[in-house]
Amino acid sequence: MTKQIPEFLLNMLLKQYDKEVTDKIIEGYSVNRKVTLRVNTLKSSNDEIEKELKKCNIKFSKVSWYKDAFIIENASELDIKKLDIYENGKIYLQSLSSMIPAIILKPTNEENILDMTAAPGGKTTQMAAISNNKALITACEKNKIRAERLKYNIKKQGANRVNVLVEDSRKLNDYFSFDKILLDAPCSGSGTININYENLEKIFTKDLVDRSVKTQKELLQKAVKILKKGSEMVYSTCSILQEENEKVLIELLNKNIIQIVPIDKKILEEIPLLKTSIDGTMCVCPNELYEGFFVAKIIKK
Repeated sequence: MTKQIPEFLLNMLLKQYDKEVTDKIIEGYSVNRKVTLRVNTLKSSNDEIEKELKKCNIKFSKVSWYKDAFIIENASELDIKKLDIYENGKIYLQSLSSMIPAIILKPTNEENILDMTAAPGGKTTQMAAISNNKALITACEKNKIRAERLKYNIKKQGANRVNVLVEDSRKLNDYFSFDKILLDAPCSGSGTININYENLEKIFTKDLVDRSVKTQKELLQKAVKILKKGSEMVYSTCSILQEENEKVLIELLNKNIIQIVPIDKKILEEIPLLKTSIDGTMCVCPNELYEGFFVAKIIKK
């Protein structure tokens, strides 16, 4: 290959996987991903969106595991953003991989749900849509500018039972108590790398991975404190490195505080998967349709 990923990342991938799988991952880093979107069922329906796309001569396909997901075959994000259905919040541009955590969490009526790192709001508004605006969602975002973007998207999508908290969720009071938690943790983004980026070695560093791991552990420890006993949460990252995924969970598993709830294999059909070191978790391999992504469903003992 003419272009290369940072050497430390190559070594980490070779250690975790093998050369064949690492080559496949690097190939996934070099392709341009297709545009994908989610139908916002709070404002529209699949039928309406299909008609609108056909009217605009936009070709699309569907995925087996999520009826509200569309893969766009012949248009760019910029083209989609010019459409009325985008402008009025009837669709949301979102990667397929990032649609998985909310589906696995299964938000339902009157559940009190925390989205710990919510901006820009794709998963927050997806949970609102899945629950038909009947779940009570608290969306945390510590950055004020990102929180404004989150509020904008929530309003645009018509997610009217979401409360935005401009707060670092690591600092939430331990007296909070939630039925379900989504922790889509900040990470190195090792699943979303584009090999064609200029200065990739300066952007993607070992220090970034180490800092991400520290934050992930702190967020997870807080999540477990404020999750009700016997309740479920989803931990996810857009990383494919064990350091940010399984190894972050191991400490709590060894202390017998949590256990893994195996992810339904039906959801995994068609999704290109990498091996994980914890049974029941999933790690998506990057390719032209999917970002690299890790998802684990956890129950608090």
